[in-house]
Amino acid sequence: MRLETLAIHAGGDADAATGALSPPIHLATTFRHGPAAERIAGYEYQREGDPTNDRLRTAICALEGAEKALTFASGMAAISALLESLEPGARILIPRDCYTGLRVLAAEFLPARGIEAVAVDTTDPGAVRASCGAGVAMIWAETPSNPLLEVSDIAALAAIAHEHGALLACDNTFATPVLQRPLALGADIVMHSTTKYFGGHSDVLGGALAFARTDALFARVAHRLHVTGATLAPFSAWLTLRGCRSLPARMAMHCANARRVAEFLAGQPQVEEVHYPGLASHPGHAAATRQMADAGGMLSIELRDGRDAALALAGALRLFTNATSLGGCESLVEHRASVEGDRPVSPPGLLRLSVGLEHVEDLIGDLRQALAAL
Repeated sequence: MRLETLAIHAGGDADAATGALSPPIHLATTFRHGPAAERIAGYEYQREGDPTNDRLRTAICALEGAEKALTFASGMAAISALLESLEPGARILIPRDCYTGLRVLAAEFLPARGIEAVAVDTTDPGAVRASCGAGVAMIWAETPSNPLLEVSDIAALAAIAHEHGALLACDNTFATPVLQRPLALGADIVMHSTTKYFGGHSDVLGGALAFARTDALFARVAHRLHVTGATLAPFSAWLTLRGCRSLPARMAMHCANARRVAEFLAGQPQVEEVHYPGLASHPGHAAATRQMADAGGMLSIELRDGRDAALALAGALRLFTNATSLGGCESLVEHRASVEGDRPVSPPGLLRLSVGLEHVEDLIGDLRQALAAL
């Protein structure tokens, strides 16, 4: 069955009790059990699992080709549960360009768990292999990365990780399983901030982990989720499951629009660099072509005149909304350095664009008038 069909039907069986085609939402926090806590229908307490989350997990497994999936209250909850389930003393590699939340977790929270995180250029397999020499439990890939859209070769990283007895985990948020399936390329675990493209409408927070195998690490992460309670609410699971149905169609339009926007911006004199793996000039274009079905709906640009020009451009846009997050129907722009706290790492002249589903000529027209105002 092809992915477009799976997206609509996985986890979407008609309700057995009523025949309703729209999956029901089970909001119950507790479920009837027997005198000795026998689980009559398989459930006991919402924190331990519920029917709506199970439907979403079924869909995520189908889309990512996973054996098991877990859903969480946010993407960061998913990342934290996974990395904090590693054994104390574990050493992990994370990308030099990655989501700010991962960087903060690695610097401020993982050391207290006895876990060392080392930043490395994951686009350079040689650098990754060299960094494994001191021992490694997990390599974390984020491809395309946030916000520089760097592309790492998933198959190469998986081979290196497995050579050293390590696992490869991949943040697939930007690409989604519509464009990229890391487990099929050798990764062991896939992470999603389902807040983004899975939800697709900027109205639901969530995260997920998809596992190639049901092993001891999966059991530890599932136990941590149960005990610490970073569970996804059933209504949020239902909204995300609804988003799965239109995910392939939305991604096709996100990609088509982003490609046109990237090509337009690459020809503007005020723009020093466009980070978009769909452009032949992108350093990761070849790797992206091998492992992605399309280049995605995210891009970033760097303005020649730096921070002031970037802020002026962001302020002059009318259709692109200045807001964080990504993957919704509406187009967003964000000056990443301004939202990264008191120690920003993004280039000061960089703007990240989440290209939405508006007519692409309207988006280009908005960028054209804003650039003319610089």
